[in-house]
Amino acid sequence: MSSAIDILILSNAPGELATWVKPVVRELRVLLGQGDAVRISVILSPCPNASGQEAAIARSYPEVDRVQAADQFFPFLLFGKTAENWQWRDRGVVIFLGGDQFFPVVIGKRLGYRTVIYAEWEARWHRWIDRFAVMRADIANRVPKPYAHKVTVVGDLMAEVGAYAQQDAPANLVGLLPGSKPAKLAQGVPFLAAIAECIHAQRPETRFIVPVAPTLDLPTLARYGDPAQNPIVARMGNISLKLVMSASGHAHLETQNGVQIELKINPVERMPAYDVLSKCCLCLTTVGANTAELGALAVPMIVLLPTQQLDAMRSWDGLPGLLVNLPGVGSTFAKIVNGLALRRLGLLAWPNIWAKEMIVPELVGNLQAKEVAALAIDYLDHPEKRHQMQEKLRQLRGAPGAATKLAKIVQDEIRYLEA
Repeated sequence: MSSAIDILILSNAPGELATWVKPVVRELRVLLGQGDAVRISVILSPCPNASGQEAAIARSYPEVDRVQAADQFFPFLLFGKTAENWQWRDRGVVIFLGGDQFFPVVIGKRLGYRTVIYAEWEARWHRWIDRFAVMRADIANRVPKPYAHKVTVVGDLMAEVGAYAQQDAPANLVGLLPGSKPAKLAQGVPFLAAIAECIHAQRPETRFIVPVAPTLDLPTLARYGDPAQNPIVARMGNISLKLVMSASGHAHLETQNGVQIELKINPVERMPAYDVLSKCCLCLTTVGANTAELGALAVPMIVLLPTQQLDAMRSWDGLPGLLVNLPGVGSTFAKIVNGLALRRLGLLAWPNIWAKEMIVPELVGNLQAKEVAALAIDYLDHPEKRHQMQEKLRQLRGAPGAATKLAKIVQDEIRYLEA
């Protein structure tokens, strides 16, 4: 490499960091080397799914040299100044790996860098972006012909997590994913506890585990299962929980009837908790990015969207996402937006959206713990049904290699700069 190069990665949420940024920066270092000639910076933009630990996650990647948190993004977008007054090299490449595709247009023009967008659904701003790495051929086919030469089909970056994919886990560990935000936890924690009670009554050998995000402390999690602190418990199965800590430091939630739910806390650098999820034979989960991660791991799942509390779902993109997260009035907007969204039903889980068919079951409405437990028990007692779901998820995931292909596109852009 004849001159120093800056690579600026734009991203936003923990899912994108774990499944897009992490494999891409690894492959960039393989292709471009570990020295100072290539400096990799990550700048985060705000996201409704953010946990607040995104900057720490990005800093944990040894391939990354500099990180700026999301709360400092808009001054950089508008005025080009980072919080630490970073200096930029004369030549570089901006890579879009999450956020709004308009961001690399602005930032690339300001810095005078080449721009590369990874497009999962749609490639935009064709005239102003230099290269597109797209997930599927149908995305490339929708790009106007004058810009078709900019597009390369690389595949699904999520497929890179396939190394964690389970191989027919034994039918005794069920993962419970209640969400990470207060609105989801308020209904998800007591509802999943009630389902666990029902499953345990018929299959006492079944174990339950919750992968706990490092941003959520255990006493706070337990409070969502306390009727005195969470009035929604009575509407979600009326099963109370308490936190139990052992002398060895292990923790679990225990229901009023003695059913134990293990708690597994992964450090920031190991989130999402793929090592835990890949050991589960079945997961009960809310809607959201976790359904994409479970799908990439080929973990059978049942996706739940109880409507007992319509304002719980606030992870929308664009204008709906802004409205439902407004202080004070966000709850009202959430009920309206979610009510409209639920009228269409189905295809709420990412694997189902990608496949355009119901690969994993989605249960929506005034759900009852016994009904959900009955479906879960059917999957637990019939491994062939879980295996069929796994195979469909594996086929949907596709072969790994997208990160390598994207890194080679970046390498081509660097060679263009040096020509």
